[in-house]
Amino acid sequence: MTTPRRCALLVSVLALLAAFASPATASTAASTVVPAGFRPASTSWTGPDTGYVLGYRPCAGSWCPVLLGTTDAGRHWRRLGAPPVSLPDNHNHVALRVFGDGVAYVSDGVHVRTTRDGGTTWQPVALAGAQEPYYLSKIAETGGRVFAVLTAYGDGRGSTRLYSGTAGSPALTPVPGFAAAGGLTYGDLAVGGGLQVALGADYGTEQYWTSRDGVRFTPADPPCPAGSVASLAGVREGQVVALCSGSPGSPQPGSTERRLRHAPQLGARFGGDGAAPFAGINQGFGAASPASATIAAVGGGVGFLHHTGDGGRTWTTLELSERGLALTDLDFPGGGTGVVVDGQPDADGGSAVYRTTDGGRTWRALPFG
Repeated sequence: MTTPRRCALLVSVLALLAAFASPATASTAASTVVPAGFRPASTSWTGPDTGYVLGYRPCAGSWCPVLLGTTDAGRHWRRLGAPPVSLPDNHNHVALRVFGDGVAYVSDGVHVRTTRDGGTTWQPVALAGAQEPYYLSKIAETGGRVFAVLTAYGDGRGSTRLYSGTAGSPALTPVPGFAAAGGLTYGDLAVGGGLQVALGADYGTEQYWTSRDGVRFTPADPPCPAGSVASLAGVREGQVVALCSGSPGSPQPGSTERRLRHAPQLGARFGGDGAAPFAGINQGFGAASPASATIAAVGGGVGFLHHTGDGGRTWTTLELSERGLALTDLDFPGGGTGVVVDGQPDADGGSAVYRTTDGGRTWRALPFG
């Protein structure tokens, strides 16, 4: 990397933090920034050391949102402008996604808000044509556009569609031709090295598309065989990593049959058959490299992080048994680092953000003061 490129990268990181900075928080010591009783709900990282945590603190018999940011991997935190999103009574996951240039989205699965000025103001986002009940399961950004997966359900029928809009736009609209319908529908998307979209229904054959720019899409062979569902990871060192899972609760209650598969490049045919541990129901999937992948799962009151460092040939399992309610926001933003949120803010056991620096082999809880 040349010196001008290093300078440009430094300016970009500093500008991102400045965009989300609050003038009232000049001090970065955790003890003066993080409020008493703070519990994390969601985390989003734009690099190995630059991340954001949306959480809640007790206030007046309820829970008030708090948004924190760090540029040194959580050693110091800065208080930012939090979105006006209540902690849902139904325990829906409140998901934060930060995309850079002051743009971020937050969703409780039904209501969505966005900011284009680093959290100074937050605007509601309209989901064109969406009729409740529905659940917005994932939001990601690439090439200045935001993509989301929305599943509507009711009366024994469901539909899952891909939505899109300009980053920071107050409206997301369905992308024509990207939909699945059936009794049970689902979908996933991944960014990084290109955009991938998978949509399916009733554990039949999925539809799968790839895009280099988020504008032009190419249909491709789906990652998984019929009877399984794809969870997607970004392109890692030129290769694509996917997890293929069977119906939850099979081969026994609280378990899921899973296999890891790879494609040599975006749009190429997937192969391989690395069998993964069965324990738990899927909560998330991510890959730090073609060989290093992690599955987040929950079952029997226990949270599991299943990890492979050799492409699926062997696995280790870390049990996070203190909470066992949910493992969310599993992601690997680069450099072997990864994050995951364990638990929920209003649960008896509370919640925590875990971070890894070795691709998912070991994890530690981030301190918040």
